[in-house]
Formats: sequence, C-alpha cells, structure tokens
Amino acid sequence: MGVVIGETAEIGADVTLYHGVTLGGTSLEKGKRHPTLGDRVVVGAGAKVLGNIEIGSDSRIGANAVVVKPVPPNSVVVGVPGQIVSRSKPHRATDAPDLNHATLPDLMGVSLTSLLNRMEILEKKLDGHKSAEPHLHAPQAGTWRGEDFSI
Repeated sequence: MGVVIGETAEIGADVTLYHGVTLGGTSLEKGKRHPTLGDRVVVGAGAKVLGNIEIGSDSRIGANAVVVKPVPPNSVVVGVPGQIVSRSKPHRATDAPDLNHATLPDLMGVSLTSLLNRMEILEKKLDGHKSAEPHLHAPQAGTWRGEDFSI
C-alpha cells in the first residue's frame, strides 16, 4: 500500500506519513487544490486529507480519518468526517514525534456514553423505564453488555 501526494500538496519539516495516506485534491481545476501540512504533523495509516486546506503544525491525524476542513495548530483529528480536538497539553517543536496511535479520543463513543448515562438517570427519576423492549445501556468499564445487541 502506498502514499498518494497530490501535485500541489506542500509538506512541512519532520512530517510523518504512514501507509495508505492520501493528500488529495477535490477538483481538476489548475492552481492550488491539495493540502498543506505544517511542521511536525503526523498522519495515521489510511487517513485522507482532501482539498486546499491547511493542517497546522504539531497536529496529529488519526488512522482512517477523512479531513476536509482546515485544522488549527496543535490539534488532533479523528473520525469520518474528521472532528478536530484541541490538545490539552500542546505539542512543542522540541518534543519527540507524537506516534502513540492508541491514545486517540473516541468522540462518538464518549458522547453516546454520556447521553445514555444521563438518560438512565432521568428514567430512574421518572420511576424507571416501563418499556418491555430492551434498550441500550452505557458501557461499563469500556465494555458494552446486555441483551441490547443481537450478536
């Protein structure tokens, strides 16, 4: 599996591109149509960065993310379409490359878990959930359990 770098893409210093990365365009018109990556950007395996957008320095793109909007410096991007997360501890130029792909945020999972927990609290305040049909419960210790799934 290779890397695709469009003809008008610009890549800063100390950038890491993993296998299957695409720095692609979104039109066939002449002129700048591919992304610009700042310094010390890490782009995870299979990620797609599309269009004439800028990825700020010290940012990290998660594996298989699809990025179609500009990314500010010192950000992390995950998901499809890519969601931008501000870093709680900014990455500095003197830091080692940020290659720990196992510590990317799960925005949808955290949001869904939070909503399910809030819903369960509200149901208990209303004398419980009276429906005979099973309903989705939030994961416990990171594991989804119960009869909510037909696996």
